[in-house]
Amino acid sequence: MSQLKEKENQFITAAEQLKMVKEELKKYIVGQEEVIDQVLWSIFSGGHALLEGLPGLGKTMLVRSISACLDLSFNRIQFTPDLMPADITGTMILQPGTDGRQQFIFHEGPLFGNIILADEINRATPKTQSSLLEAMAEQTVTVMGSTKQLSRPFFVLATQNPIDMEGTYPLPEAQMDRFICKIHVGYPTKAELREIALRTTGHEVPKLNKILGTTDVLSLQELSKEILVSDDLLNAAVSFIDATHPASTDAPERVRQFVKFGSGPRGLQSLIQMAKTRALFAGRYHISMGDLKRTAIPVLRHRLLLNFEGEANGVTADELISDVLEQAGKDVRQR
Repeated sequence: MSQLKEKENQFITAAEQLKMVKEELKKYIVGQEEVIDQVLWSIFSGGHALLEGLPGLGKTMLVRSISACLDLSFNRIQFTPDLMPADITGTMILQPGTDGRQQFIFHEGPLFGNIILADEINRATPKTQSSLLEAMAEQTVTVMGSTKQLSRPFFVLATQNPIDMEGTYPLPEAQMDRFICKIHVGYPTKAELREIALRTTGHEVPKLNKILGTTDVLSLQELSKEILVSDDLLNAAVSFIDATHPASTDAPERVRQFVKFGSGPRGLQSLIQMAKTRALFAGRYHISMGDLKRTAIPVLRHRLLLNFEGEANGVTADELISDVLEQAGKDVRQR
């Protein structure tokens, strides 16, 4: 009984710590509460996040602010068309050794950090973008046949401008699938715009304090994995993923009409882990249907590939995922 009470206290303490991180971020970041939630869920799920929005909406500032609240090493990579893979991963350089002989020495690239800001990731060529694949999936980089382990924890928080803007390259589907979620950063309200001006154009700029360190982040990641998932909710998550495939008998009508490919197994894994982390933020040791539904759209929106008809009709992945969730709710009520 004492062990159960101790575990309950762990979840309560974790929720309080995570709340402190969020409150500290809100000292500087105005509004964007849903964006902040989704980025923090991604980090404490151990995943990578892709933030998409127009320039000047605070995507880069949000990532910088998170690094200021967490006592983790932070590196920024500004993606440009002439950026090469070695500029990110590092490279072998021929240098004289202590015995006077020439030898190759590995010089680490900016990927060797805890929080990596991949700024405007879609401005780099596909070759450079793909150099992140191994790092994001395996947390290693391979240079000249030698594999190097990256730091733990390791997060890629990438920002991108909408694809239809000049000078951008679409991210490969394989790389998109490495992101645990894709977050849309919206335009602030008039009141938020006013507050942004007050906070950023005066003499005093809010200073953010370090709330959690490396050990704390790793411990919270491990604690989130202990969140319980009932068989009913696991089956519901599986049904959500299955219903994103046009060939599925449970797919909504618009999914069958407009989707070319649905989400794969990594989408299911990401959905469960994000739901667990959302439950942890609430101090619960089990997930709810609400956790699954609140995390489904950011987790799955970049994993649905529309067909030509879907793109021509201006259908969005968010709308189709909403159809999936609505139909799942009807199925539950009918039972």
